[in-house]
Amino acid sequence: MNGAAHASGECPALDVGLLAPGRAGSPTEHATSDQAFLQAMLDAEAALTRAQAAMGTAPASAAAEVTAAAVAARFDARALAVRARAGGNPVIPLVADLTAAVPPEAAPYVHRGATSQDILDTAAMLVAARTLDLLLADLALLEGELARLARAHRGTVMPGRTLTQHAAPTTFGLKAAGWRALVLDARDRAARVRGGLPVQLGGAVGTLAAAQAYGSTGPHAQHASHSPDAPDAPDAPDAQDLTLRLITTYANELHLSEPDLPWHTLRTPLADLAGALALTAGALGKLAADVLTLSRTEIGELSEGGAGGSSAMPHKANPVRATLIAAAAQRAPALAATLYASLPAADERPPGAWHAEWEPLRDLLRLVGGAARDAVDLCAHLQVHPATMRAHLDLTAGLLTSERLVVELTPSLGRARAAELVSAAAAKVRTGGGTLADAVAAELTALPPRPHGADGPAPPVPDLTTLTDLTDPTHWTGCAEALTDRALKRR
Repeated sequence: MNGAAHASGECPALDVGLLAPGRAGSPTEHATSDQAFLQAMLDAEAALTRAQAAMGTAPASAAAEVTAAAVAARFDARALAVRARAGGNPVIPLVADLTAAVPPEAAPYVHRGATSQDILDTAAMLVAARTLDLLLADLALLEGELARLARAHRGTVMPGRTLTQHAAPTTFGLKAAGWRALVLDARDRAARVRGGLPVQLGGAVGTLAAAQAYGSTGPHAQHASHSPDAPDAPDAPDAQDLTLRLITTYANELHLSEPDLPWHTLRTPLADLAGALALTAGALGKLAADVLTLSRTEIGELSEGGAGGSSAMPHKANPVRATLIAAAAQRAPALAATLYASLPAADERPPGAWHAEWEPLRDLLRLVGGAARDAVDLCAHLQVHPATMRAHLDLTAGLLTSERLVVELTPSLGRARAAELVSAAAAKVRTGGGTLADAVAAELTALPPRPHGADGPAPPVPDLTTLTDLTDPTHWTGCAEALTDRALKRR
């Protein structure tokens, strides 16, 4: 953009994702755009009028007119944003514009009985619901890819690593099954939150006083059909009950949950949503962290299919998908923390805590949705290198099986002495070379004879041939395959 365009006051698109490749082009980016939030606010307004019409407290014609006008493309989101500064939220100017967009006879039924927070909170829940639907679809795809990897590599042995070092053998199938278990945990929590996302309707301070008054007076009040001289007729609906039923009807219109109370300062829905999204980001981040480690040049046990390049180094094949997922996992906890920090919401509408939620919520939805999209792509094309894994098992000349040798030698030496002997042998392998089998055999040969008078014959100790077999890492994977199979039974 040139300086003249800037000076002229033209306002280009403010956020096209230039610095956010993790969410750029993802379905969740579209579902959380300014236009999507604007449409959600309009959906909330239209649904409120329809709910009142369904209750008999607004004309059906008004509901039809408001619904027809509630199309985001008919409104200027940027102008609404600028005008929102006057009242601190975008609903105030939106209500004015929507009221002006409908015929005069429908105008009194726009936003009737609601307050700005009712509309913005309900819109946030609509955007969250629509985004979670996309997220859950990607998590289902990801679960399928991870199940495929776990089955294909249930017996592919690789070094297990603890504190960055080779520890004991495991299988790649078990690792993939673990990734899948985390994804399923995230899916279950996201699905539970999705099913409970509530509408918001409380009016100015959460008492529904205006909604009750509107429902009890005027030409479209529920009791208008009753005789004026018989207000206490047995079939006359109770005004409070009628107003509470409005919440039910409103929730049904939007396919959201009906809350027990207006939650304008009871922010559990946002906290639950934040927790589910942060957990999902962490689950995807664990997968990414493992891929990033195992795809290092000097390790090379995994690699991304279609890896990314470098602007300076033509040889690079970067694990870009895993990198973007890792970035999302780094940011998500802080965004969730902001939503948790807004829980102590003062009074009946807090000065700042509510306003602080809007951008972090959207960023969190975008980050996690983009990360899930990238994780599906990553795992669908992930390249596993069993030969490299097998070669790495031999790098430490049997040291990965030291735990096994302690177990095998305990009957003849006792556990403490067996651990001491294997530790001494392992130290010699690390410093002087050779194999763990040879070093243990040498340590056994150097043992002093059994003390005179010891009860019974000495238990046999393994010979070199047996020790060589015991130090084969592929023979020390425990229940890895059975655990993988067990994990894959989870649906």
